[in-house]
Amino acid sequence: MPRTSRNHFGLAVLLAALSTLGPFSIDTFLPAMRAIGDTLSASPLEMQQALTVYLFCYALMMLWHGSISDAVGRRPVILVTTLLFGLASVGCALSDSLGALLLFRALQGLCGGAGLVVGRAIIRDRLEGAAAQRLMSQVTMLFSLSPAIAPVVGGWLFGAFGWHSIFVFMALVGFALFAMCWFGLPETHPREARQPLRARNLLSSYWRVGRTVNFQLLTAAVSLNFAGFFLYVPSAPMFLMQHLHLGPTQFLWLFGPAVSGIMFGAYLSGRMAGHFSPREIVSRGYALMFAAALANLAYNLFAAEQALPWAVLPLALYTTGMSLAAPSITLNLMDQFPALRGTASSLQGFCQTMVSSLVAGVVAPLAWASPLRLALVMNGLLILGFVCRMGYRWRIRSQQH
Repeated sequence: MPRTSRNHFGLAVLLAALSTLGPFSIDTFLPAMRAIGDTLSASPLEMQQALTVYLFCYALMMLWHGSISDAVGRRPVILVTTLLFGLASVGCALSDSLGALLLFRALQGLCGGAGLVVGRAIIRDRLEGAAAQRLMSQVTMLFSLSPAIAPVVGGWLFGAFGWHSIFVFMALVGFALFAMCWFGLPETHPREARQPLRARNLLSSYWRVGRTVNFQLLTAAVSLNFAGFFLYVPSAPMFLMQHLHLGPTQFLWLFGPAVSGIMFGAYLSGRMAGHFSPREIVSRGYALMFAAALANLAYNLFAAEQALPWAVLPLALYTTGMSLAAPSITLNLMDQFPALRGTASSLQGFCQTMVSSLVAGVVAPLAWASPLRLALVMNGLLILGFVCRMGYRWRIRSQQH
């Protein structure tokens, strides 16, 4: 049964640290992508596969992280994946060909999402209602530092020690998290509440969750909202270095404002929990996202050339709204399946990451040649997310009448 506590900050720090594996794997090596490609004789499009294959495997394994944790407990899943992530990072550092790099990037992807998926389930194991939303907001605030720090750390390591050091650093992060969890992560899923790990049961659980229209609409809303921002992540080298004429150590100009918005939105979500209904919080989040997306579009339509800070400030407002809305939508999504929270979290994470993989591999390369095109795609993704959210609201109103 969930239990309350006045102070869950220590747990929030640990869960946020576990969630950093994903963004660190994405963002830390962005400043060095061109140099890695030169070393491995890979074109920029081929190097983009190092991000796409990671995201694909990240999404694929998300289908299993939660379900396995429902069957064997949360702690074993976290321990195994953090250890393997560290080993995979060592493999990336030692890679001497694109094929080897892609292989170990795939292994990183298979392990990188466990902290995020299982962490959500741990929150719901321990807490409920406004307390759960506050803890999830704390995790989001702490976790959101990672995308801002990662490219800066990556740029510094690349400049000082070469690109291999970036993956050595990832390995150290993985091994450090393994040690932290070995000594500090409690088991929150008791044996009597566990689901048998059988293929038929897994397929039945996924079918039960995935066929639910409300789940589909909420998952699509969260995924598309996030995609409106994530579009700029794989586009960062082109957006910053070609359009804004910045160097590989200046990625903070993009990720700093965006992550500040994520942290501020998570803070607002935690402060508003218990004072406003989840529906009201989500509506305010969408209002901020639309204001930001339209401001971004207007700037790119009328500005003579890209300039700081105006080119990146709309991202801070967008991610504020995104982070304000996401905890309420995610908790609502998982609460529809109390006995299958890990499975619901896995399936939601899988769908969101597959959308991100599609954005990284297909949409971003088509849009990053023009800042205006990026702004147009951001607006389109947000509109689609809003339509899905309104579809969910319409279904709820229909069921109440």
